[in-house]
Amino acid sequence: MQRRMRRMATFFSAVAAALLLSLSLSAAPAQAATHNPVVFVHGLSSSSSSWDDWIADFEADGYSSSELFAWSYDWSQSNVTTAQQLATEVKSVLAQTGASKVDLVVHSMGALSARYYLKNLGGTSYVDDFVSSAGVNHGTTVASWCKWLYTSCAEMYTGSAFLTSLNSGDETPGSVTYASYWSNCDDALTPDTTAILSGATNVEVDCISHTDMNNDYGVYEQVRDFIA
Repeated sequence: MQRRMRRMATFFSAVAAALLLSLSLSAAPAQAATHNPVVFVHGLSSSSSSWDDWIADFEADGYSSSELFAWSYDWSQSNVTTAQQLATEVKSVLAQTGASKVDLVVHSMGALSARYYLKNLGGTSYVDDFVSSAGVNHGTTVASWCKWLYTSCAEMYTGSAFLTSLNSGDETPGSVTYASYWSNCDDALTPDTTAILSGATNVEVDCISHTDMNNDYGVYEQVRDFIA
């Protein structure tokens, strides 16, 4: 009789424990939402390593390494070719992460291929936020030194056929949220207001050089908050 009572007590204890576990699981807070993956696009004469500082900053602020994608491409080629490669990269990122959209963060000439992707290759369906840091959105006369050498640089020169087409009509197409950060101390952008995009959130930051625009922490904080 005592053995039977002990077995019943053990059985009811197990049932009670299971009920408590079920209640605790149902009361547990939902997991924090993940971020959009961020795809970083560098500029002329650069590489994915130019984003190392900002990637470290994003990770320090809660992003995982699997949400941050900096890639390198042949910066001497046409921005049209780079845009096509970017389209492939974005689809790869979405497949890897299971996300429905990415955020694009670009620097300098990277703005041209990224905007071509958005305007002409259906990118607006796959991008949530677009951020241009020192983007050469309307060209720069500084490109005169290299326009004879590289296709990409010729396209970046003020008044090029590429820029005329890219900036015709809507400069910020689709439902993407656009921002452009620029500095009047940027000697690579002539004029520096070339960075301004019609329809975007345009922000003039402190006196920061062109090469420092995508590793400056103050600019990073604004970019982070914009895509949050």
